[in-house]
This record gives sequence, structure tokens and C-alpha cells, in this order.
Amino acid sequence: MTAPPAPPLQRLLDAYDRLLRRSLTVLMGLMIVPIGMQILSRYFRFIPRYIWTEEIARFCFVWIIMIGSMIAVRDRTHFDVDLLPAPKTARGRGLAGLIVHGAMAILGLVFVWSGCEFAASGARQTSEMSGLNLLTIYVAFPVAGLTWLAFLLEKLAADARLFASKEPEPTA
Repeated sequence: MTAPPAPPLQRLLDAYDRLLRRSLTVLMGLMIVPIGMQILSRYFRFIPRYIWTEEIARFCFVWIIMIGSMIAVRDRTHFDVDLLPAPKTARGRGLAGLIVHGAMAILGLVFVWSGCEFAASGARQTSEMSGLNLLTIYVAFPVAGLTWLAFLLEKLAADARLFASKEPEPTA
């Protein structure tokens, strides 16, 4: 017997998740080039010492961190701190998830709001070393916030279903 097809939103989020993972792989590979050039230029005099390599590696690193955080939210592999006692019921797990994921969604909204302002300032600036418009880097922050929100909506819906479940309370 085959599983029922996933809802359209689920399929869209799955496809976006695959795109993020591929982008992360490409960026990791791309970052090796300028770092390799920096290392080799220290040991071989015939390789020129380019200043832009450090900046491009840093830009790749910013995107790698932000894409990694997006994937971590989807996979629930981001770090968390247990402040609340472990829930013993499905409703309790749902409520705890709503609180945690709701707080994360608030942070996502902050990243979207502040990130848009940050990206707008980057749109007016150009890197002196590489000549890139800084919007290409600064836009990572609102994109991360929007992605977190999309993935958190999926988590919040699951938490709400768990909270609404009619599981009997455990006996002492």
C-alpha cells in the first residue's frame, strides 16, 4: 500500500528544502576556491595575492550560515534550551511546541523586518574589494526570516493538531 500524496504546501516546502541543501553544497564548494587561492599564494610566489578572495569567502560563509539555519529549523536540529519541564501528554507537547515555535516565529518576523531595512542599506553600497553590491549579502537575513516563518508555519500547524488531540491524561 502506498502512502497518500503529500499536500501541495508540503511538496513545495520539500522542494525548497532540497534547493537549500543543494545551494549549501554549491556554496561550500565555491568557498574552497578563494580560500585555496589565499593559502597557495602564501607558499608559491608565482600565484598573485588577491585581496578579494577573503571577502568572497566571507560572503559565502554568511550565506552558508543563514542557509544552514534555515535547514536546521526545518529539521529541528537548531539548538534549543529546555526551560519548561518535559510534557507528559500529547496536548502538553503541542502546547510546548506552540510556545517554542511561536517564539521562533517572532524572531523570524524580527529578521524579516530588520533584514529588509538592512538589505535596503546594502542596496546602496558596493564592496570596494570585489565590486559586489552588498545587497547580495544583506538579503540573506530577510530571506532567512521568511524561510524560518514558512517552515515554522508547518511546525505550528502540527503543534496545534497535537494540542487539539483528545489523548487521555496519564494516571499517576
